[in-house]
Amino acid sequence: MAEVHGLTDRSAAGLDLARADASAGRDTAAGLGGICGHGAGNHGQDDCKAVTIRRRAQAPSKQAASQEKIMASSSSSAPAVWDSATQTFHGGQDWKFLANFAEDFSVTTNALGTPAQALAAATQAMSTVHHYPPADFQPAISHLAEFLWPETWQQDLPLLLMGNGASELIDLVIRSVQPGGWRPGGTLTQYKEYERSSKADGRETLAWNDPKAALTCLVNPTNPTGDYMDVEQMKSYIETHCPDDHTIIIDESMQPWVGPQWRQDSLIHQREWVQQLSETRRINVWVMTSWTKIWSCTGLRIGSVVAPTPAHAAEIKRKQVPWSVNSMALAFVSAVVKDDAYLQQTWDVTPKWRANAVEQLSKRFPTWEFFGKSFLSWIWIDTKSVETCDQACKLAKEHGVPVRSGKPGYNLPTYVRIAVRSPEQTAVLLKAWEPLQ
Repeated sequence: MAEVHGLTDRSAAGLDLARADASAGRDTAAGLGGICGHGAGNHGQDDCKAVTIRRRAQAPSKQAASQEKIMASSSSSAPAVWDSATQTFHGGQDWKFLANFAEDFSVTTNALGTPAQALAAATQAMSTVHHYPPADFQPAISHLAEFLWPETWQQDLPLLLMGNGASELIDLVIRSVQPGGWRPGGTLTQYKEYERSSKADGRETLAWNDPKAALTCLVNPTNPTGDYMDVEQMKSYIETHCPDDHTIIIDESMQPWVGPQWRQDSLIHQREWVQQLSETRRINVWVMTSWTKIWSCTGLRIGSVVAPTPAHAAEIKRKQVPWSVNSMALAFVSAVVKDDAYLQQTWDVTPKWRANAVEQLSKRFPTWEFFGKSFLSWIWIDTKSVETCDQACKLAKEHGVPVRSGKPGYNLPTYVRIAVRSPEQTAVLLKAWEPLQ
């Protein structure tokens, strides 16, 4: 174990043995889950209730894995983009294979598209590709710190790390924390990258409330279910459910959609509480963010993590490969954090466009259930029927507006996730689904 509590410097041989154990079948299915919000009703009401839900997202069988590989192909003639034996399925791949592509409803990116000024900055940075990017990510990392902590950014900068998407940092942190099983949050399902990284590190998957776990990975707001805990609920959850000598990663990638108060409702701004928890109970809280959704730049790969202490951040930096964030992404960050108008427009239109989509869909499909907070950039839908869900995904793809099926990865075959888009773009999806009525 390294000197910094909660981090370890395991040897490669040890990791190989752990992975061998995992491949031999040590992973267990997740157990019961229960937190707030999911199942709030047909219109995704914001009442937050503690609930217990049977987790259905279990490790796929060989047959299921084979089916997922087929589903990873956007059509019968398209290549299988995801190797289900080694990779975790994500949305966002179908568009390139659709000759009639109109809009991607399978991702949770900002409906406004990529901010123009930041895109221009990234494009201009292409002229410097013959140079290495700065190894210290400056000045972009300072610009991001000032965006996160307008008043205290110089003090908090040593806590901040940037990576080649959140995926790089998720993998780095999970491989670095103390050995032991991992557990998800208590929602029906959640973003699967934490499970992938944990299994790759040889960690056993435990029930959400199993106190034997060494690591908790919780997504808040939860993609795809739309559950959300405000900062006080989240602090209470951690204090209640995390045992001493524990590590928890909170993914706040969708937090900026909360509104102008998103910083105050984030664990990023709970520095004294995080420090006290680390010192008194040795519970280490990491806050992970993928910036590619709010700024619609998934092709660039931009992520960050806020460590519990500067010492924890330094340990991760020691293991991170150099130059992991390229020049274009760094230029994009420096420009986009100054675009206040873009964020304000996001907060103005997203709830309206989301409410419009829910209203239109609920009129056409009264038996469907719609989940998620009103500010979110997607809608999680239970169609109540595997056949209906399969047909909905097929029709959407045929009309050039692919959606995210709940079958691959999540193993929830009656569910579908759709992005919030403009009323005009949503009308194309509604037209595609007319045969379902």
